[in-house]
Amino acid sequence: MSIKIEIGSAADIVALSKQIPEFEQATTLERLQSRLDGAVSLILVAKLEGVLVGYKVGYQLTEETFYSWLGGVIPEHRKHGVATLLLNYQEKWVLNSGYKQIKVKSMNRFPGMLNLLRSNGYEIVGIEESVCGSEDKIVFLKRLVV
Repeated sequence: MSIKIEIGSAADIVALSKQIPEFEQATTLERLQSRLDGAVSLILVAKLEGVLVGYKVGYQLTEETFYSWLGGVIPEHRKHGVATLLLNYQEKWVLNSGYKQIKVKSMNRFPGMLNLLRSNGYEIVGIEESVCGSEDKIVFLKRLVV
């Protein structure tokens, strides 16, 4: 089983996000374009035998910080290292592009993502509180070593 990571499109992300049950609403083309237009960005997709199975989207926050914004793997393809491959590819690209750190936000209701980040050297640097509390976002940061 060979997973290939490559540059994807906004349309790929829209199609994949509909297959991620944890997301209440699928990502729209308009939402992607409004966030990414004019920003240095990276859209990655994971393919298994030519079929899209996962994605990771990020963009420049500052000259030193890249923000890993969206990501997901279709449930039947989890626990096969897809998310780790996407994360590693993104980190290499970010480092090679001259950034010094990657920022990510996640929530307690995504334990797989929290575990992935912690096991790959991302540190918790803050909490963004929500109105109801159950939607609080955990802010992670990884400083990249040259």
